[in-house]
Amino acid sequence: MANTVNVRLQSMNKDLTFAAKSNSGHWTMIDSSEKAGGNEAGPTPSNYFLRHWADVREWIRFPSSKKKRTPFSRLDIFIEGKKREEHPKSFTDINLRFVLHSNGGDKALRDLKRAAELSYEKYCTVSNMLKSSATITYDMEIVDEE
Repeated sequence: MANTVNVRLQSMNKDLTFAAKSNSGHWTMIDSSEKAGGNEAGPTPSNYFLRHWADVREWIRFPSSKKKRTPFSRLDIFIEGKKREEHPKSFTDINLRFVLHSNGGDKALRDLKRAAELSYEKYCTVSNMLKSSATITYDMEIVDEE
């Protein structure tokens, strides 16, 4: 049985500024540039889409056994998306860069690579929707903690 996600968009004025609310019950702003008729009061829909690229729980979960998890203090994910110049301005190339702050060395890097592979191939809704239409790449780095 499929899970249903419901999203409500409510215009804030008579322009392209919207408050959005999903099943989670949290409100967020979605907007457009002033040039496109918005107020720049929030991310554009495509920026918002990239912000929700990864289910972070899947990225940082690493091995399923708590005893084998790699300790870290922070995980940064940098996402760069390139879009077509003409309409529809869909994404053509997306790169994710993962920076894990950990003293786990090679093991941390292996665990992060495995987590990225699992998320890309199985868990991440966004990557699975886009991988047939965009080139998706990722790279990663471990930053030793002091």
